Amino acid sequence: MEFTLETVVFYFLAVFISVMCIMTVTTQRIVRSATYLLFVLFGTAGIYFLLGYTFLASVQIMVYAGGIVVLYVFSILLTSGEGDRAEKLKRSKLIAGLGTTVAGAIIVLFITLSHRFVSVSNPEPVEITIKTIGHALLSGDKYGYILPFEAVSILLLACIVGGLLIARKR
Repeated sequence: MEFTLETVVFYFLAVFISVMCIMTVTTQRIVRSATYLLFVLFGTAGIYFLLGYTFLASVQIMVYAGGIVVLYVFSILLTSGEGDRAEKLKRSKLIAGLGTTVAGAIIVLFITLSHRFVSVSNPEPVEITIKTIGHALLSGDKYGYILPFEAVSILLLACIVGGLLIARKR
């Protein structure tokens, strides 16, 4: 196996994302968990840049790393106290989580090992303009993204209003 710079960077990003994912769900401080999530999203954008998907990587940074994590941190700081920590897991929840993790890993391994990956030599690059991407994102047809975008915006609005109501009661 030949190790090129792209391969080394990919493995570094994969390990970085995996470590940050584990730290996101295992830390007891909620603000630290949101910070680790930010690092995961930046690592994902790094993989997109590595693959040459610059538009998707910049959207990842602007929308998720920029907007969503700021909303999480804003909501956390608005609704929680200074010393808030996550509760300790009960043994039953820990066992259920480990069982779900093992079941998910078995499913992923089964799908990965049973799939035949076809190698393609020198795929032809497809040039897509920003206008085409914009029409696809804002269209309401079968492959359009306007409905999921609006659903996410309503969900975020509901989270902000809920956070304000919780903070106002205090």
